[in-house]
This record gives sequence, structure tokens and C-alpha cells, in this order.
Amino acid sequence: MNVVLWILQIVLAVAFLAAGAMKATKPKAELSGQMGWVDDFSAGGVKAIGVLEVLAAIGLVLPWALDVAPVLTPLAALGLVLMMVGAAVVHARRSETQMIVVNVVLGVLAAVVAVGRF
Repeated sequence: MNVVLWILQIVLAVAFLAAGAMKATKPKAELSGQMGWVDDFSAGGVKAIGVLEVLAAIGLVLPWALDVAPVLTPLAALGLVLMMVGAAVVHARRSETQMIVVNVVLGVLAAVVAVGRF
């Protein structure tokens, strides 16, 4: 089970690191062409979401790998579950059903990591 959890942690970390870095570094106008939902948020809100995703990606791997405060890993995973619930709500309001499926899959994977590491 440990190997499966590590694989999930790494896959989630890569996905959220890439997505979060993009949201944190690109201007809102550039992101709105790729992600319609950013029009519903302020530029600061989009950047904050990006920074939280980057921090969660780091939290999924480093604490457990370095054995320094390993409780932060399941907490980071739990934070991602909550972010995916919020993202699914935003996409549901915008009738973006394809994106809800992505949010549910990522949320379930993060929940598996959270439960497995707690």
C-alpha cells in the first residue's frame, strides 16, 4: 500500500504543481482563454488558488519523504480534497460538467492519500 500511496502522492504533486504554478505566474487575461472560470474571480484570487495548489503539491511529498512533520502530508491531501469540492461547485455553476469529472477524480485520489497517510 505504501508504494501505491507514493505513486498517488507524486502524480497529484506533479499535477497540482504544474497547474498551481501556471495560475500563480500567468496574468489573469492569459488564463481566461484557457480556463473560463477565472473570469469569476479576481486576479488575486486566482493567484491565491495557484499558490495554495503549489504549497499543497509540496506538502504531499516533502514532509513524508523527509520525515519532518509527516502529518502535513495527509493535511495537504485533505486541503486538496476541499479545493476540489470548491472547484466542482464552481464548474457546476458554470455548467462545465467535463471539468467536474476531473475534480472528482483528483479529489478521490487526494482522499485516498489523506486516509492512507492518516
